Amino acid sequence: MKYINKKQKILLVIIIFIIALGVVYYANIMKTNDEFDIDKQNLEVLNTSEENNNTEEDKEETEKIVVHVSGAVKNEGVVELDKNSRVVDAIEAVGGVTENAYMKNVNLAEQLEDGSKIYIPTKEEAENEKQNTNYITSNSNVSSGSSIANEKTRSGKININTATAEELDTLPGIGESTANKIINYRKEHGKFKSIEEIKEVSGIGDSKYEQIKDLIEI
Repeated sequence: MKYINKKQKILLVIIIFIIALGVVYYANIMKTNDEFDIDKQNLEVLNTSEENNNTEEDKEETEKIVVHVSGAVKNEGVVELDKNSRVVDAIEAVGGVTENAYMKNVNLAEQLEDGSKIYIPTKEEAENEKQNTNYITSNSNVSSGSSIANEKTRSGKININTATAEELDTLPGIGESTANKIINYRKEHGKFKSIEEIKEVSGIGDSKYEQIKDLIEI
């Protein structure tokens, strides 16, 4: 058997040491790369989240609605407002009301929806309302105190796309709970495309629809 001499032993130890050193170095490089990849992924996720948040904020800031303001105001017409604007904002956008405006029943804090119409009555109209019982029970915007209305509401029908919960509550078979369901449905699905669509609201079936179909419009 041939024995390894001292010089060969030293050389073998050096080779083993070099190999071990290389293994440790390679392992450290792989660990560093893995940590870098994780940090990079976390940074990308963070940046994506911030970009999405900024996009949503920008969208909310730039989203607009269009409403029609008429009646006893200084400049009747269609105005563009920021989303979540109130009746008072729309009135200010048309220069305010005239001296003959009757504001007692106008809810200035009411939140607007896209496509709404705001009608400010005159004092003469308000006086006529008080003298006309039938007109008062028709739920027009002057008698009910709601400032948002469609022109057709003067026919005596309630516009289910713009009516308040209080106005909807006056319909036969429609209580406060169902009126709020109609409002919530409108917020989630947009305006009603037809009066028949109101049957999609929970609590309004064929029977109840037959009771109100001649009293509502869009």
